[in-house]
Amino acid sequence: MVATVNGGARVDLITYSDLLWQIALEPETPLENPSSTELNRVLNLLINQRLILQEAEKLPTVAPTAEEVRKEIDTLIRLFPSPAEFQRRLRRVGFSSKDDEQFQRIIEQRVAMQKYLDFRFRDFVVVTPQEVADYYRDVYVPRFRQQAPGRIVPTLEEVRQTLETSLTQSKIAADIDEFIESARERAEITILSPV
Repeated sequence: MVATVNGGARVDLITYSDLLWQIALEPETPLENPSSTELNRVLNLLINQRLILQEAEKLPTVAPTAEEVRKEIDTLIRLFPSPAEFQRRLRRVGFSSKDDEQFQRIIEQRVAMQKYLDFRFRDFVVVTPQEVADYYRDVYVPRFRQQAPGRIVPTLEEVRQTLETSLTQSKIAADIDEFIESARERAEITILSPV
């Protein structure tokens, strides 16, 4: 046992195995002998995920379907150099295959969290035309001129969709960070075993 997370009526336990499972699903993170820094990064990530999941489970409409879980697994596999490398990492941390019950549960939780975050934040983000114009003028144009001197700067209309998407993602990320910070303040988080 590494930590407990109490975000309300229930207490979630985080084990060393949970840390290794998370690392195994990150293609760029070495799985052999993870450093204390890496383990602590993953522990903080898992604490945040547990707090989000505790909120997500309050809404029955975010329960993932089998098809959503399958798509998430397919997407995850594509992040690895090969399906064989993905399977090797799964086996290295004790999963028999992508059909392993515990692995499936982890992916279901990831999908439920993403659906909750989309419902809670993405659906309510508004980016105004003025915000897009201000960003174009104050950030995009100066950055473009610095990165591509001498080239013609695309018009606002040519890049409007890209800028709207970028601003939307920034607002969502800021809202999620604020939500997690607030959830951490309310939660009782106990580190049982330093990593």
